[in-house]
Amino acid sequence: MWVGTTGICIFPLGTFTLPEKRRNAFFGEVFRGSGCYQFKISSSWGMGMERLCLLSPQREPSIDLLEAFVEHWKGITNYYIESTDENTPAKKTDIPWRLKQMLDILVYEEKQQAAAGEAGPCLEYLLQHKILETLCTLGKAEYPPGMRQQVLQFFSKVLAQVQHPLLHYLNVHRPVQKLLRLGATVPGSLTEKEEVQFTTVLCSKIQQDPALLTYILEGKKTTTRKKVSREATAPLREAASVRDKDHPQSKAPDSGTCGAWASSAQLPAETEEPDGPIGESSLITSLIGLCKSKKGRVALKAQENLLLLVRVASQAAATCLVQSSACPAIVERLCQLHQSLPSSLDPADIAAVEGISWRLPSAPSDEASFPGKEALAAFLGWFDYCDHLITEAHAVVSDALAKAVAEKLFVEILQPQLLHVSEQSVLTSTALLTVMLRQLRAPALLREAVAFLLGVDQQPAAPEDSPHTLCAHLIRHCDHLSDEISIATLRLFEELLQKPHEQIVRSLILCHLEGRAYVARGSPEPESYEDTLDLEEDPYFTDSFLDSGFQPSAKPPPAPATNPDGKTAVTEIVNSFLCLVPEEAKTSAFLEETGYDTYVHDAYGLFQECSSRVTPWGWPLAPPPLDPHEPERPFFEGPFLQMLFDRMSRILEQPYSLNLQVTSVLSRLALFPHPLIHEYLLDPYTSLAPGCRSLFSVLVRVIGDLMQRIQRVPQFPGKLLLVRRQLMGQVPGEQLDHQTFLQGVVVLEEFCKELAAIAFVKFPPHGPHLHLSKPPEGHV
Repeated sequence: MWVGTTGICIFPLGTFTLPEKRRNAFFGEVFRGSGCYQFKISSSWGMGMERLCLLSPQREPSIDLLEAFVEHWKGITNYYIESTDENTPAKKTDIPWRLKQMLDILVYEEKQQAAAGEAGPCLEYLLQHKILETLCTLGKAEYPPGMRQQVLQFFSKVLAQVQHPLLHYLNVHRPVQKLLRLGATVPGSLTEKEEVQFTTVLCSKIQQDPALLTYILEGKKTTTRKKVSREATAPLREAASVRDKDHPQSKAPDSGTCGAWASSAQLPAETEEPDGPIGESSLITSLIGLCKSKKGRVALKAQENLLLLVRVASQAAATCLVQSSACPAIVERLCQLHQSLPSSLDPADIAAVEGISWRLPSAPSDEASFPGKEALAAFLGWFDYCDHLITEAHAVVSDALAKAVAEKLFVEILQPQLLHVSEQSVLTSTALLTVMLRQLRAPALLREAVAFLLGVDQQPAAPEDSPHTLCAHLIRHCDHLSDEISIATLRLFEELLQKPHEQIVRSLILCHLEGRAYVARGSPEPESYEDTLDLEEDPYFTDSFLDSGFQPSAKPPPAPATNPDGKTAVTEIVNSFLCLVPEEAKTSAFLEETGYDTYVHDAYGLFQECSSRVTPWGWPLAPPPLDPHEPERPFFEGPFLQMLFDRMSRILEQPYSLNLQVTSVLSRLALFPHPLIHEYLLDPYTSLAPGCRSLFSVLVRVIGDLMQRIQRVPQFPGKLLLVRRQLMGQVPGEQLDHQTFLQGVVVLEEFCKELAAIAFVKFPPHGPHLHLSKPPEGHV
């Protein structure tokens, strides 16, 4: 029973189950009468309170749902007609409660529908009278204060809880688009939490039905929109005819009863809506804006929503997403973060950054902080996010986003910096690109990065060629006058060689080795190892060198890759490298834990990792046979190997850190299980064609130079041992005469042991290219 607008509301006992706390929030004095609850109602809560009986789960409502729904909507619109207080927050008015009642009525009505998929009278009223449009306008006006938050919550709950498909209707997806634009224009707004919840519902709906993407994303022409409008209103007309047939007595109240203000809030018809620029998307813009939020949870949820969006399974939806502003907006954010990096970033600090993830971006710590670390972490975190998007996205979206990153970031921003005359610009961009390659996992983005760095042409280069490609510039940077630039660029190539892309190895190495032009044709099998290298005729080799302990094997065995036994071959190869450095230039025997066996253990793990990476490429197990009648043709090892061999030949003159980087890159190359790479880099018994050089022949000449220099260094053994201990941190460092030379000798000895270990794990005694057991400790 209801008595007046301000008076007593009486409900029978047992039929009203509103909790006491909520009763007191809506009503004043509550007292219990005989067989009933009696609520004393204040005037502010009087209008529409008679509909509270809907909250009772113990009895079916005795009123018309549509009438109750309309009354609640009229209560909201009347607030704007009657209220004069502009400062009262929306949450302190009855608007949130009325919106909640409208939502409950819609959900209850849908549950009571006999036929699934039919739109009930209340839902029809919501669509016909453009209630969502009006609410969107109210949210934009932000009156009363906090109204935008209430509207966002209502939109989210209606779309999430009402099971009937809504986003196909023009009167739903148009206000949805406008509400998205409203949030995107207010960065750092107080409604970020509600906005991200709203986008979460939309992205979930799109994932369930990818066809919805065409309704949410903008960018369609006017004619297309008119067609969509007609199609979208067809279900509405059908639902209305069903309503009239099933409920001939029910009549929806005229929208004019909602007041003049509500009528003025109606938006123009769909045919009058101006066409927006092609490719704009309020959903994408909103998500990108939320990704910039200072609130970590909001930003993370927005990124997860965007990830959900690009995972659409439909080809048509993916194409629609590519035609929108999604890819440009994502990449624009990446470029903006790059531009915010300070120019004073230290390349060493960039190289030391590790473990940056888009889910857990690294925050500056007190002990490891440096100027620009927060900006660097933000950029690398978003790059990692782009990489993750490309990995997870539909193939169409993945390719488009990878191309956009390559075009906007690699070509337009990084390439000019890599080619800049400023050494600081070259160092910073090279170090940054190295860290990016380390994080890169997406195959599509890796393909674009390889094409950017190495080009698409895999034709072998000639010695006289002087290409102006980026790859040629980077190789020249490896032999730069600045040691810092050389080291940074060598690190870039080392990181590149660890990526699972065959074109990297083929472009840098294999395209020059194919055909085996480095092997002498038609020459008889050499009688001895000395005949192969012509040691007696080499001016670098003196009697003192030959007497120093370098005694090669008397007769070369068959090539390891073709020897069924394999044991003799690998033993000879290993011993060739271990015995290459003369005894007077060795110091590892005087110290513990510097033996060859430690390199075997490390090389085993690296080789297993490399082999698993290249297995899909289907490399052969043995080099192709030579045609003895084929004439010899000029051989060029290629600019990359040429640079490495030139650097290696100067190992006794270069700084210690540079030598470590050169040998590290060569070790990476030697690990590849390709027969041509093994033959050219690790087989000392290869009969080289005239004018050709291999890694072993370069080392032999370095040893000849070493033997001549030893004679000019007084107390050479003692100084060499002291330098090794300094490098190992066993004694304090102090400047010595010939220190660069002595450090080069130490690196040379260790590099020969490393090459011997790599040869051993690549061709163990039980056969090549098999899964290896744990290598034995000790020497061969």
